[in-house]
Amino acid sequence: MTDNDRRTFLGQGAGLMAGLALMPTNVFAYDFSSAAVRVAIIGAGRQGRTILGELQKMDGVSVVGICDEDERRLSSGVRRARDTKGFGSVDELLKAGQEFDAVCIATPTHTHRVVAEACIAAGKHVFCEAPLAHKVEDAAAIVRAARGAKVIVQVGLMARSNPVYQLARSFYRSDAVRDLVSVYGQNHEKTSWRVPAGDPAREKALNWKLNPEVSLGLAGELGTHQFDSVAYFTGRYPTSVRGVGSIRLHNDGREMADTVACHLVYKNKVVMSYDATLANSYGGAFETLFGTNAAIKIAETHAWMFKEADAPTQGWEVYANRQQFHNDEGITLISGATKLAEQGKLQEGIGLPHPGTYYALGDFLKSVTDDADVVCSAEEGYRSTIVGIAAAQAVRTGEEVAITEDMLRVS
Repeated sequence: MTDNDRRTFLGQGAGLMAGLALMPTNVFAYDFSSAAVRVAIIGAGRQGRTILGELQKMDGVSVVGICDEDERRLSSGVRRARDTKGFGSVDELLKAGQEFDAVCIATPTHTHRVVAEACIAAGKHVFCEAPLAHKVEDAAAIVRAARGAKVIVQVGLMARSNPVYQLARSFYRSDAVRDLVSVYGQNHEKTSWRVPAGDPAREKALNWKLNPEVSLGLAGELGTHQFDSVAYFTGRYPTSVRGVGSIRLHNDGREMADTVACHLVYKNKVVMSYDATLANSYGGAFETLFGTNAAIKIAETHAWMFKEADAPTQGWEVYANRQQFHNDEGITLISGATKLAEQGKLQEGIGLPHPGTYYALGDFLKSVTDDADVVCSAEEGYRSTIVGIAAAQAVRTGEEVAITEDMLRVS
């Protein structure tokens, strides 16, 4: 951030804070009643079900098709969607192309390229889950297909649509945080990633995340999203990454590590430490950016700022809600804070009413119906996918992996 940018923010002072806080809470509710947008979901697994649930919250959105090659998941998805057709293949779905406008791709990462290319070629707007692909060439192919198309292509890197991340980013890009010192991110969940199945073929298909031939593991499948959060805040991508992985809990014959740690180095020598595990849930998932004036911690629906004792006061802090974290006091960054305070509902308003997926899908459909800017293009999704692929390679090999500027561009 330049000195001019900092002076502009300081000149606005409390006025900017009020402008952010005065946004009414219903600005985060998407309504497409006037557009009547029709959507098909490809992939009826866990993420596909999540997408379905969030779309069902939006007025004017009709889920008109569910597609999955697995009969049991397809049947379950159709039941959840209600009055929705089921399709056993993408080709079958696209033959009914006149019945829908957009698709949400929630299939395994290694299948994204084939599905996305087919949907783009059929003239459908595409929301594709991240990471874009498990191979560089497949991710690049999706970018090229998107470049030449007259449809919207958005990658599901959720931080870029999340109102809490957007608010926290405005503080990061001000003198409130100032110069970046380091970054820490984690994703902790006690689960196995293994899906029970009745036969070997189905077990292999459903447990693709545990297959090192097609999965990017924890560092890629989860880390890509959190590495992108840093890129969203800073505009920077790492120049190298080291990693290590091991099995700490799930000794069930898997080759994929259930616990990983990565060390990402950026051009200015700032380091991001990242770890993810399926063996312990403490702390959940979050990122913390440490600056010389403050640290900002973001955890999907919540965010806090921890000011340094010697950081200058900007005026608005006296009105801020605070939470105690051990020996530190965090200023909660609340979307709609002033409006909620007027209504005596400040504590109720801490956090977002919906998960990050809701806002990403809402932004995607705004681009489809209102020609709004795409919040995360295929090009942007590609860059963070490259970082995720590099991190997965570092964990797998135990070697340092370089990330050059050329690697982050698609020719």
